[in-house]
Amino acid sequence: MDRTKAGYVEGTVSVIVNTALFALKLWASVITGSIALAADAWHTLSDSLSSFVVIIAAKLASKKADKEHPFGHGRWEQIASIFIAFILGMIAFVFLEESVRKFIIKEKGVEFGKIAIIVTVVSIVVKELMAQYAFYLGRKAHNTNVKADGWHHRSDALSSVVVLVGIFFAKKFRWIDSLLGFIIALMLFYAAFEIMREAVTKILGEEPKQKLIDDITADIKNIYKEDLHVHHFHIHNYISHKEITFHIRLNKEISIGTGHVVASAIEDKILEKYNMHATIHVEPLPE
Repeated sequence: MDRTKAGYVEGTVSVIVNTALFALKLWASVITGSIALAADAWHTLSDSLSSFVVIIAAKLASKKADKEHPFGHGRWEQIASIFIAFILGMIAFVFLEESVRKFIIKEKGVEFGKIAIIVTVVSIVVKELMAQYAFYLGRKAHNTNVKADGWHHRSDALSSVVVLVGIFFAKKFRWIDSLLGFIIALMLFYAAFEIMREAVTKILGEEPKQKLIDDITADIKNIYKEDLHVHHFHIHNYISHKEITFHIRLNKEISIGTGHVVASAIEDKILEKYNMHATIHVEPLPE
């Protein structure tokens, strides 16, 4: 499955399922008067919004390179991930504020009942299944935006776990609902931070992993038996288009033509094996 299709499929499934779960959780929160269930419900609705963003980003990222964007539009996925993180952060702030307010004014404790337990258990199971599905599609299609949506599902499942645990202590502690709302808000902040960090890291640039450097170096040695002193690796990740640059040192006695042949052979191998366009700077071996 390609990146675009993965975004469409995961996003569509997520919007449908999350909207249904939102309605179910909101109904339960109205019946019980629980701020924790309400926070959980709106967290789920934010999943629908973020999944809608995933669909839009998949469409934008699939556009081919043009004159204004010679490296393609793949980084729309990172822009969408930042937007998802912003949504999560805003929702977290609202429920953090409401939880603190409810704790301070000492509102009456919440009576959860069987309805809240059933709804919460259903939410945990469904959301974790959706998270696993998003992670699977994200890995298969190498789509970071789909993976980010998977973490959004996972955070929703975990927040429901927190609610479920709290339900069993609600009769004993009046303030349990406020505490649950506070914990869920912190979990949302953490999920937003992780999504934002990954997206920003990819936009700013990544250092190549040592394994990739070692693998490429080994491939180069199979092409050119002499020691090339490969060094100075950099990766430029445009998501739908990746480039790697590095330096090689050749015997200064060989001709420019020979150096070009060696560099071209290495570039072709990297494109074939790693699907990355390579730019190689040739230097003479030191005396």
